[in-house]
Amino acid sequence: MNTLFVQSGFDEAAFPPLVAGAYRSLLREAHQALDEAEVPAQGRRAWIVPGRIEVLGKHVDYAGGRSLLCTVERGIVVVARRRDDRQVVLRDARRREAISLSLESNARGSVPWSIYPRTVLNRLVRNFGDAMHGADFALASNLPSAAGVSSSSALTVGLTLAFAALCDLPAHPLWHQALPDRPALAGYVGALENGMDYGLLTGEKGVGTMGGAQDQTAILCSERGRLEVFSWAPVRYEQSVAWPSTHTFVVAVSGVVAAKTGAAKERYNRAARTAHRLVDAWNATGGTQVRTLRDAFFAAAGDTPLDEVPTSLVRAAEAAADSEFTAAHLVGRLGQFFDETFVIVPRAADALTRGDLIEFGRLVDKSQAGAERALENQIAETVHLQRYARELGATAASAFGAGFGGAVWAMIPTTEAERFASRWRERYLRVHHSASHRSQFFVTAPSPPAFELIGD
Repeated sequence: MNTLFVQSGFDEAAFPPLVAGAYRSLLREAHQALDEAEVPAQGRRAWIVPGRIEVLGKHVDYAGGRSLLCTVERGIVVVARRRDDRQVVLRDARRREAISLSLESNARGSVPWSIYPRTVLNRLVRNFGDAMHGADFALASNLPSAAGVSSSSALTVGLTLAFAALCDLPAHPLWHQALPDRPALAGYVGALENGMDYGLLTGEKGVGTMGGAQDQTAILCSERGRLEVFSWAPVRYEQSVAWPSTHTFVVAVSGVVAAKTGAAKERYNRAARTAHRLVDAWNATGGTQVRTLRDAFFAAAGDTPLDEVPTSLVRAAEAAADSEFTAAHLVGRLGQFFDETFVIVPRAADALTRGDLIEFGRLVDKSQAGAERALENQIAETVHLQRYARELGATAASAFGAGFGGAVWAMIPTTEAERFASRWRERYLRVHHSASHRSQFFVTAPSPPAFELIGD
């Protein structure tokens, strides 16, 4: 993780043959899109940027909590070539869509997903100015979109990596000071999306969501065959845990879009605003002033062990209640954050280290229950998928991502994964018929982080 940018060939990435074949197909599509646009082949560079699974750590990153993460064996392929002007042209090879953006203008493109490249451009131009140059991009993805596996963050990470390489941004004095390693880069791309300052790198309007840096950190800092424990605000690496070689993930995409735009954006941001309200509630007590909910827990605990939610923090939450955030909701969110950050994630990492998969499954169930009870972000489809997975024999299962749709992961013995996926899908669609045209079920394992493809 000390190396800022990862470069690898397919052999070093050690993808299973089917995964490598899928990525090679995406690369061919992306190169073909540039060929058709008569973009010269010489000077092209390519990146593989995976999606991620939030194994544990629901809605804690923007509040300073703790998460357990890995990437998946699906992602976005970005092929790019520097231009000599200030124009950026992006082509989606699969959708057959193209957008043209100028580094001199804030105008968005004509397609909904243009908000993400526009946000990347605005921030990089604001922070690195004339170092930025135009580029031709071609994108191809096999990540389900708006499904909780971080397709949007994979796009912003991929574009940031490509611009950094094509424009030699690490040579810029501000980059050199602010972004010395991958966790710092992940924190910056998270700030790029939410619009916040990142140290010396001042903020610019983001995509409108009040998220943290969890997705970007997983995409940039994961390692093949392992789960990573990070804490947040700022990004802090804590430990790496081996994933059992006997097991794999099956991911069920519910078919209910987990968008972060329009009305869905407000529902997503409500969970973040609850955490911010709790920070304000603690600061209003006159105690040690804090910036994150995690800091509020430590300030309220003082010199006593942090083995439960401090009474003074509960009282502060109750005093801050109003018609939007009831006392029950605020206190419930305190309990969920405490359990996830201080109990579930560290104990789950320890259980995996000891090979105690029964305890791991029990802790994951506790996390799911906390989301259903306190986050108010679960829907019938994700609740049922988690229940069905456990009833069908999954070692562990949980919804993940922002919620209000999205996906559920299940931990399954590798030899049983394909059969389990078929049974899980059949059970789900028996009840949720309308999801059949959008739901997906796929097998995956913890994968390498985003990397520039070389020597292929």
